[in-house]
Amino acid sequence: MSKYDYDDTPSPSRNPIRLDLWDMLSILGLVLMLCIGVYVIAIFATPNASYNLLNPARNQPPTATITQIQPPATWTATPPGPTDTPTLTLVPTITLPPSPTLVSLITPSVTPTPTQTPKAPFSATVTYIDSTIIHPEAACNWQGVAGTIIDSNNADMLGIAVRLSGFYNGKSKNELTVSGIAPAYGKSGFEFFLDTVPIGSDGLLSIQILDQAGLPLSGNISINTYADCSKNLVLVKFKKNP
Repeated sequence: MSKYDYDDTPSPSRNPIRLDLWDMLSILGLVLMLCIGVYVIAIFATPNASYNLLNPARNQPPTATITQIQPPATWTATPPGPTDTPTLTLVPTITLPPSPTLVSLITPSVTPTPTQTPKAPFSATVTYIDSTIIHPEAACNWQGVAGTIIDSNNADMLGIAVRLSGFYNGKSKNELTVSGIAPAYGKSGFEFFLDTVPIGSDGLLSIQILDQAGLPLSGNISINTYADCSKNLVLVKFKKNP
């Protein structure tokens, strides 16, 4: 074969390098991972940096600063209400004219008669005696009030109510009896037992007789008691006034 002989057979051609979509996405992912790695390393090295989006100090709100308001140095409290003192104007005093005094020059010829207080139907006499006259068995261990009721002709009156009231030995008394139940003193006799020990008192007890309607037939007769054994029986005799 001579040197002038040429091979007309075409040589195989090279295909040019082509990047498809997946190759581009792979390269982009590698670049993104590289950037993220550099960002993580930077945050790890300086965690308080301003580009650290996860820094807690970055997400906290600013702290409020409270400034206290101070009054002026020459401030003086002013009381409420008006400060002026009211002036009182006195009203003139009115003097009333004196009342006329009536004087009678004529001497009255009629003298008024005083009103008489009605007299009770019965009056009473009070004596203090030894109780052994009626109760010899009790000796001095007895004290009481007793008596009789008679009319203006000294006749005994039976069934008349007798009331003893007041205070004795620190206790109140309000007892009723009728004449004729204690014949030891007479047909119209009555009796109130007080105590087994004679006790002295001054006007704390009173005795009175009443009619069937409860109206008084005598005044309220005040009586005393004595701690003396010779005066331990109060004897009251009621007699109808003529």
